[in-house]
Amino acid sequence: MADQYAQSGEDKRPTDIPAIRWEEPPEGPVLVLLDQTRLPAEEVELVCTDASALVEAIGSLAVRGAPLLGIAGAYGVALAAARGFDVDEAAVALESARPTAVNLSVGVRRASSAYRAELAKGGDPEQGARAALAAARQLHRDDAEASARMAEHGLTLLDELLPGGGHRILTHCNTGSLVSGGEGTAFAVALAAHRIGRLRRLWVDETRPLLQGARLTAYEAARNGMGYTLLTDNAAGSLFAAGEVDAVLIGADRIAADGSVANKVGSYPLAVLARYHHVPFIVVAPVTTVDADTPDGAAIEVEQRPGYEVTEVTAPQVQVSGAGGGIPVAPLGTQAYNPAFDVTPPELVTAIVTEEGVVSPVTAEGLAELCARSRQVTTG
Repeated sequence: MADQYAQSGEDKRPTDIPAIRWEEPPEGPVLVLLDQTRLPAEEVELVCTDASALVEAIGSLAVRGAPLLGIAGAYGVALAAARGFDVDEAAVALESARPTAVNLSVGVRRASSAYRAELAKGGDPEQGARAALAAARQLHRDDAEASARMAEHGLTLLDELLPGGGHRILTHCNTGSLVSGGEGTAFAVALAAHRIGRLRRLWVDETRPLLQGARLTAYEAARNGMGYTLLTDNAAGSLFAAGEVDAVLIGADRIAADGSVANKVGSYPLAVLARYHHVPFIVVAPVTTVDADTPDGAAIEVEQRPGYEVTEVTAPQVQVSGAGGGIPVAPLGTQAYNPAFDVTPPELVTAIVTEEGVVSPVTAEGLAELCARSRQVTTG
């Protein structure tokens, strides 16, 4: 089988270019993004001078991943404020850019609240802009710290469930430093296991139709010297049947109050496979991904993506001819069903790992208790 063996030597970040950063050139502040649609072929940056440019980048998945979307949303509000645009209008546009990822709205609201609070105290718009930027930077730092703590809690859980090391972990979509202020969520746990010699194999789902696993997770795994193998999504069942998977680790874009988990489409089938084969199915996400206002999975709005993402194939540096900018692979006029996410019910989730600890079994009561503890830590 096609394989990538672990490399010796010191680990390094998947790229020397940060996924997101704030800059203040003479012509005015900007938000600079690593364009994830161009990876792994090339590392290209996008420069956003206003919130509308950021909304477009979010929609095209140039910037993506729940934690990073929260950070981007906060910086987007700060950018609008700093450049004198209507902050409320920018906030509405940013929040609606991707409806399923709750972290996006959390980030937008934190920066907006900081801006409005400064104005309420008698500050001028310039002071409000500084307050919004401070809130965005704090969220960025908080996410980096949360990433490290999630990795620690997740590694402890893996060792409890799978004593002896030699973990063979299956992951879906992309959950590393490309989606985080730190080293990610689920990927950060696998990376921690790798660094202490306990990761035997990282199984990487391609994650169709946009191949975030093939383009991004494999990219991150290779740059970190991890032993990994890429597989098509529909090959996962044969891996389970062969006894080659010890645990499934995924991230989340929204976790409902009852513990239902919305994540990249294809996650729910993995949960079903894991339950049938008695394999732990573990969700790793920051507390900000838990949405107490969404009661259950049925209440989660699932984003529907354009059909051309299914009917066409896109790849960096490849000449394209389709309506969506890709190579057509289906007859002209073909209808496509393309939800960006699916929802896994709590009874199929072995544990939810957050920076504040682990919830297992996954229940509404357990999640509520963890979130209450997190609020106490934040305000204490």
